[in-house]
Amino acid sequence: MPYMERGYDRATTLDWCRAVDAGPFATLSCGERITSYAQEMRVLLSAAAALTNRVRIMPSLYVLPMHSAVWAAKEIATLDVLAAGRLGVTVGVGSRVQDYRAVGASFRNRHQRLDEQVATMRRVWRGEPPFPGAEPVGPAPLQPGGPPLYAGAMGPKAIRRSAAWADGIYGFSVNASVDPVRNQFRLARAAWDEAERDSPPRLMNGFWYSLADDAPAKLARYVVEYLKVAGEANARAVARTMVTSDAGAILEAIDAMQEEGCDELFLVPATLEIAEVERLARLLEGRV
Repeated sequence: MPYMERGYDRATTLDWCRAVDAGPFATLSCGERITSYAQEMRVLLSAAAALTNRVRIMPSLYVLPMHSAVWAAKEIATLDVLAAGRLGVTVGVGSRVQDYRAVGASFRNRHQRLDEQVATMRRVWRGEPPFPGAEPVGPAPLQPGGPPLYAGAMGPKAIRRSAAWADGIYGFSVNASVDPVRNQFRLARAAWDEAERDSPPRLMNGFWYSLADDAPAKLARYVVEYLKVAGEANARAVARTMVTSDAGAILEAIDAMQEEGCDELFLVPATLEIAEVERLARLLEGRV
C-alpha cells in the first residue's frame, strides 16, 4: 500500500485494496512511520482486512520496541480476527530515532527488548494473564498460538537473534540489487541451522518501483523524500541508482530474487496512483 504519499484519502484505500485483492498478488502490506505524513499502519491495515477477502495482510514492519508488548499482542490478535486468519506480522526495531522520541520510547537496548516482547506476545496469545491475578488479554488470535512472526532483519547480528523466535526474515533491497539479498538469505539459512530449527526460514524481500507515467522521475523523488533523513546528498545518490521504473527492469529483478530462493517479494509503489497496481498486475499475469 502507498501509505507514504501525500494526498492519501478514503478512495485510495478502497481502490488499492480492491485492486490488490483482485490481482495476482499474495499479500497486502504497509509499514510503520510516526514522524511523517504517513497513514497509521494498524488503522490502515484494519481497513484493508475488512475490504479484502483473499490476500494476506501483513504489517512490514511493526516497530515493536516503540510499543507495549501486551497492547501490541491485543492489536495483532484483533487484526487476525478481522482478517479471518489471513495475518502475518513482521516485527523489528526500525532505525528512526525521531519516531522513538516522538512517542516517548527509548532507542536504547531495542534489540533485547524486541526479543523479550516477542516472548511476551506469545504468552498473551497462549492465554496467560499479563500478571498474577489478572484476567487474560483477549481476543484470542484466530491462528492458534498467534500469526506467523517474521523478523525485519538484514544484518548478521539481527538475523542470528531472530533465529531463536522468528518464522523467517524480511529484508529490503532499495534499488533491487540482488547481492545483499543473497548474503541475507545465506546468513538466515545458516542461523536457522545453528539454532536447530525444525523448518527453514521463510525468506522475504522487497524493493521500490514505479510504473506510473514519468516513472523514473517519480521513483527518484520518492527515494529522496524517504531517505533525506540520512542527508539530502546521500538520498540523491541512492536515487540515481534506481532502475525499477520500467517493466523489463522489474521483471529482471523479480527473476533474480526468485533465483536466490526468495519465497515472497514485496513491491512497494512510489506513488499512490492506481496505475501502479493496475500496470503491475498486467505485468505479472501468467507469472504467479
